[in-house]
Amino acid sequence: MYIGPRIKELREAQGLKLIDLAEKSGVQIATLSRIEHMKMVGSLESHMAIAKALEVDITALYTNIIKKEDLLSLKTPKTMTDLFVGSEKSSYEILTSKIFSKKMMPILLKIEPNGRTNNEHNRPGTEKFIYVLDGKIDIKIKEETFTLGKNNTLYFDASADHYIMNKGTAVAKVIVIATPVVL
Repeated sequence: MYIGPRIKELREAQGLKLIDLAEKSGVQIATLSRIEHMKMVGSLESHMAIAKALEVDITALYTNIIKKEDLLSLKTPKTMTDLFVGSEKSSYEILTSKIFSKKMMPILLKIEPNGRTNNEHNRPGTEKFIYVLDGKIDIKIKEETFTLGKNNTLYFDASADHYIMNKGTAVAKVIVIATPVVL
């Protein structure tokens, strides 16, 4: 899902330069440029930061988007799910539709060997539940690291700085449920 043209349209309507949006959102200017030029889709976290900086609801970013279904969407027998690149070696697949009307957001996180997610710091009151389907991961929350293997779980306050690493040799698959839906 390429939202770059929509972000550019909203940014320019507010008279903001790319550097202004980078400063307001905390998203690197190079990342914003690549998103606007449809060279990358960005992460769910970057979309939320951009929407907040533009002072629009995140759903405004997804109006009139360009879809590249063969690259960014997976067909299931009943529905389409959206796939977001989280970092160079991680991706998030949203496992439900109409997430903005939900109280929780279930995600399938896949992390390549020696990969990790970007650092996250969600708003106060946000909680996460992690369930490891396959592989072995380390979750760093503030200064503490938790090692989880297949069928292990962790529930934590997601407003604390955190990220997930795959130290194994195979792709790690993890169910992540965030509540409330992180916007």
